[in-house]
Amino acid sequence: MAPSPSDQGEVAATGGPAAALRPDAIKAIPVRHWGRWISAGVVTYLLVALIVSFVKNPNVQWNVVGQYLFSPITMRGLLLTLELTFIAMFIGAAGGVMLAVMRLSDNPVLSWIAWVYIWFFRGTPVYVQIIIWAYMGSLYYTLYLGLPFTGLVFGSAQSSRVIVTFVAALLALGLNEAAYAAELVRAGIISVEAGQSEAALSLGMSPALTMRRVVLPQAMRVIIPTMGNETISMLKTTSLIAVIGGLEMFGRLQQVYAQTFEIMPLLVVACIWYLFITSILTLGQARLEAYFGKGFGEKEAEAAEQRAVKRAARARHA
Repeated sequence: MAPSPSDQGEVAATGGPAAALRPDAIKAIPVRHWGRWISAGVVTYLLVALIVSFVKNPNVQWNVVGQYLFSPITMRGLLLTLELTFIAMFIGAAGGVMLAVMRLSDNPVLSWIAWVYIWFFRGTPVYVQIIIWAYMGSLYYTLYLGLPFTGLVFGSAQSSRVIVTFVAALLALGLNEAAYAAELVRAGIISVEAGQSEAALSLGMSPALTMRRVVLPQAMRVIIPTMGNETISMLKTTSLIAVIGGLEMFGRLQQVYAQTFEIMPLLVVACIWYLFITSILTLGQARLEAYFGKGFGEKEAEAAEQRAVKRAARARHA
């Protein structure tokens, strides 16, 4: 029996049988993560208690901290710390690129020499290397400039006059950093697709030009974060040269508290400056990562897809 016109009107008004059987919308209630809030509260409470205890501790002697925070002796030491950091990192980065290229070379001699260099400097503590360079005069009293095994000597000088404290620190820190930077650069080079090099070579570019213009710029996206960490680590590693009488910031402050016995206040001064410089380096690292990371990541991929869709739409309307 067919439905009457009045029944059909009622079904149409109500949206049909499907609308009548449709369930109500689910009202989602978010889950309460009480454990997260409790743990966050406990950790925050303990952290605040620790900070307040440290700030109100009279043994910190904040007046002494303020006295030495911007004193000339601290500023001279800080300047030397920055010089050592950036010069040693320049030596390490340049040496690391060269060693990475040697490690990836098809020449077995170059690859083996680079591997031995990296093995030695990564296998010995930088603290020991600093002492070795400082006492190099006991191993080689005189340094000669000439051709080995030929007897030709163009000049000579006493080791103690050439390898002074500053030079010994630079050699130890820079050459040690080159070993670590080599592996970082090698990882960055390997991350670049082989097709990039093949395409550049097919265009007539030399291997050196391909490495400089094609491979390394793309590898920087991988190299920059780790190299930034190495720079921050180098800033703090410079404090080790105090063992050979280096007068960087920590070495100078050590000399002061050895005479005044104000150990904790001067250590606080050192920590404040290390944290300040580290924060600046971290911001610089973030800017470099953003610059060299253009074209990579989820946001960049979505933007590229949107541009492709717009180009396709314009092509259809043309």
